[in-house]
Amino acid sequence: MWLDRLAGQHPGSASPQSNSRPISPLPLPRRTSSARGPYLTSQRPGSTPRGSTQSLASLASNDSSTSLLASSKRANGSALKQSVTVDDAPDPEKVLDRILGSLPDIASSGGEDISSITQDDLDLDFDFGGLSLRELAAGDAEVEDRDTYRSQTVQDYEQDKAKFEELHRSIRACDDILCSVESNLTSFRNDLAAVSADIESLQARSTALNVRLENRKAVEKGLGPIVEELSVSPMVVTRISEGTIDESWVKVLAEVDRRATALKKNSQHSGSKAMADMGPLLENLILKAVERIRDFLVAQVKALRSPHINAQIIQQQNFLRFKDLFAFIQKQQPVLAGEICLAYMNTMRWYYLAQFTRYGKSLEKIKLHVLDKNDVLGHEDVSRRATVLSGSKLGGTPHDAFNLGRRIEILKTNTQIAMSSYLAEEDQSTHYLEVPFRNFNLALIDNATSEYTFLTTFFNPALSFPVISRHFNYIFEPTFAVGQALTKHLVSDTFDGLGLLLCVRLNQHFQFELQRRRVPAVDGYINGTAMVLWPRLQSVMDAHCESVKSLTAALPSRAASAANAKTASAAPHVVTQRFGQLVHGILALSTDAGDDEPVVASLRRLRNEMEVFLTKASNASFGADKRKRERFLYNNYSLILTIISDVMGKLAVEQHDHFEALKTAFQEAG
Repeated sequence: MWLDRLAGQHPGSASPQSNSRPISPLPLPRRTSSARGPYLTSQRPGSTPRGSTQSLASLASNDSSTSLLASSKRANGSALKQSVTVDDAPDPEKVLDRILGSLPDIASSGGEDISSITQDDLDLDFDFGGLSLRELAAGDAEVEDRDTYRSQTVQDYEQDKAKFEELHRSIRACDDILCSVESNLTSFRNDLAAVSADIESLQARSTALNVRLENRKAVEKGLGPIVEELSVSPMVVTRISEGTIDESWVKVLAEVDRRATALKKNSQHSGSKAMADMGPLLENLILKAVERIRDFLVAQVKALRSPHINAQIIQQQNFLRFKDLFAFIQKQQPVLAGEICLAYMNTMRWYYLAQFTRYGKSLEKIKLHVLDKNDVLGHEDVSRRATVLSGSKLGGTPHDAFNLGRRIEILKTNTQIAMSSYLAEEDQSTHYLEVPFRNFNLALIDNATSEYTFLTTFFNPALSFPVISRHFNYIFEPTFAVGQALTKHLVSDTFDGLGLLLCVRLNQHFQFELQRRRVPAVDGYINGTAMVLWPRLQSVMDAHCESVKSLTAALPSRAASAANAKTASAAPHVVTQRFGQLVHGILALSTDAGDDEPVVASLRRLRNEMEVFLTKASNASFGADKRKRERFLYNNYSLILTIISDVMGKLAVEQHDHFEALKTAFQEAG
């Protein structure tokens, strides 16, 4: 066969073609890539142009180029589709020409039609060795590959040896690196597996801890309060036993008291061992706390007995800040609390008595105007002199027993600070009796208010309000006695009716102020002072009435003669001037007074006595001259009405109407 001849032919030799049917060798594709694809091959040296570089793969089939493409893709080991252009496709005629030989030239054949096929052509038998056309093409390609690579010489080997050794070393290095990477990856995988196992273990432990935590919270919620009540921390014990008594110590004490109360309450229903162990500890701790509280309070009480000490400062800073201490000791040791309370009351009793006794003596040194029985309304020679309360006489200081003047300003002043002892001793001015009365009682009610507020704040709720009121009265009883003694000393011998009425009004103002401050414990002292002032004022008003009555009785009983009537003056009487000023003062001090006050009845009685006096005086002065008598009465009542015209109030309106009626009556008659 021609394939056998083809196999024995050298790839580099070229045999002339036979004239009948020359056989051209089939070129095999090279292993080099081409820009035109795997179907193009390079020419072998010595081959004719007819021995084209076309691949044998194009001869596999001439009816389907698609199958050739598929086989080419499989030969190159790629599954990707590649597009083939018409230029890349082999010419079928050339392929047949290579296989069967070139066709004879028509001209040389004498014009024989070569397109006709003879019987010999049909009987031509091709032996492919049992191979298919595809397998035959693949076998020819291997033969061409073997023919393409030439044998390597020694020189070529030596030249490529270094490259191969370097390549070998690079491969070994890569192999070592890959082994290291493999080892690291294996270690990392093992570590990752260990971490995964640890995470699973931690998740399991976390779940278990969450369950335990929920169970613990549930148990703590139920047992927490009980355990809290049945335990005392070492810090609490140390703080109570050795800590400084301050606000934080009081808080710790409150915690101990709360635990003791809870223990006492629970011990009635349960007899557990924990309560039995807790009882002695709390008892000893409470006894230690009581001991320290006792020492602290006793030290504060002793501080109150220091000379020149301000009791209010100690009360505010050392007592009221620790008011819970007395409540605790009253609850735990009532007898001891009573003893401490009694010690405090005795101390303050002595403190206020000493302070106000000294203050009262200072006020007694103030010089006062002395108004005695010669300053009554019906006395014609009014003595004007001043003296001190101790009784020593000084030179007479001018004063007016019936004119209120600026004395009423003592009721309107906004100064709520009493005169100090030093100023009272150094004052050289002469005052009326209401000045020492106001200063002493103002200082007294201020201190009483402060003390009562302290008692109700410090001892409550340990003590009830009735008990606190009794304690207050015990403290201030001697001091109130000093105040009432001073009041009696001021008013016992005076005939200053306006001064007495001023003291009454001051006392009423003090009462209203105590009600506003909500200090009912001083009401007894205020009422006692009023019981001293009102009777004395009534006595002075009676003295004025008696003096007017005596003056009336002293007038001649028979009418004046005509000669005396002509010389008598119709001007108002001097007693009328005094009476008008006295009435003006009483009305000015009684703008808010009611009809039930004793001064109202006394004033009406004095007015009646004054009208009797004026009527008798007109008869005694003018006799049968009715016109002059009525003129005299008109002038007197007109003067009284003029003096009291600027006074307001219910009682003043009554007096206005009364004297206005008298004035009108005598004016019409005149």
